[in-house]
Amino acid sequence: MSDYKRLYRKAGHYFFTVVTHNRQRLLTETANIKRLRNAFRQAQSRHPFLLDAVVVLPEHIHCIWQLPENDNDFSTRWRLIKRYFSVGIANSLNERKEKQVWQRRFWEHLLRDEDDWRRHMDYIHYNPVKHGNARRPVDWPYSSFMRAVERGYYSADWGAFEPPNITGLQVE
Repeated sequence: MSDYKRLYRKAGHYFFTVVTHNRQRLLTETANIKRLRNAFRQAQSRHPFLLDAVVVLPEHIHCIWQLPENDNDFSTRWRLIKRYFSVGIANSLNERKEKQVWQRRFWEHLLRDEDDWRRHMDYIHYNPVKHGNARRPVDWPYSSFMRAVERGYYSADWGAFEPPNITGLQVE
């Protein structure tokens, strides 16, 4: 059993990596994209958070959330998102009678400052290129990249090459 301790901070900005069970390539099927969006909306309606950035790849998700000022409970939010998404997926059950759709845990990182936030934003938006799913971030449809372009964080032609600030960043 792991003795990993999560760091909970109210109003924190967190980077997350969430992976499907055995890296099943479930997440870019059209019906599952819709199911995932609905799962996020349902969880946000019960436990609000701001979604700064997201990328959905076939077998994993990266995102940055900002939690409300008086709240630090990201675990409940992920439990709900995973549960809402899993309804209607016909996967096998494990010995605990849990659907084998997601890995049991997720990886989180409390973002320390604006540079850390920017590095993880860049990592998220460059991730489809890194994994060979797109030539440029603008070409990948399952990402918040275009929203970030509209907000002035990037130019539309950003990411043709790996940004130096993410070289060696290991978060998967």
